[in-house]
Amino acid sequence: MERGALTRSEPQAAGPEVCAVCLELIRDKKTLRCLHSFCSGCVDSAFSVKPACPLCNTFHGLYTGTQPEGTMSVGRLSKSLPGYERCGSIVIRYSFPAGIQGPNHPNPGVRYSGTTRIAFLPGNEEGEKILKLLRKAFDRKLIFTVGQSVTTGLHNVITWNDIHHKTSVTGGPQRFGYPDPDYLSRVLEELRAKGVTEDD
Repeated sequence: MERGALTRSEPQAAGPEVCAVCLELIRDKKTLRCLHSFCSGCVDSAFSVKPACPLCNTFHGLYTGTQPEGTMSVGRLSKSLPGYERCGSIVIRYSFPAGIQGPNHPNPGVRYSGTTRIAFLPGNEEGEKILKLLRKAFDRKLIFTVGQSVTTGLHNVITWNDIHHKTSVTGGPQRFGYPDPDYLSRVLEELRAKGVTEDD
């Protein structure tokens, strides 16, 4: 055969599978619905923290957070938000009384202070959709947790838990307000990362 001539490659035999968690050969293989496989012990350990595939982040079960007991109430205003004219606005009020940290919090048995937070969404179709998803996330205890505040540095306080909210009507992203044209798509991604979608 001439040098450099093309040859049909023979099918390669599949090699041993490596677990993406421990990076060793898979032992006691467990394959998830997303078709990714891991050591049974590795994926069980990962699921004890978050019931999602360590590779593709597909959720396999309900993810419940460590949010303390509180309430979420919703109101509506005729005044529109900057960037979302002529649709009014949605006002969300989260209220939490003071309490004692539970076993899933950083300092079980230690008191945490109560708080009230106000957030805003546009009163349009997309805002209403996000409101329903935020309600679902709140019911699953995913919006807040107890820990150290990023803004004040205080410990043993109720903090946001990686689902960002607009706590100001104006001021743009720098002041946690509007206008912010990418905010609604970002918060949808943050909700999806916690397993909160319209499909679940």
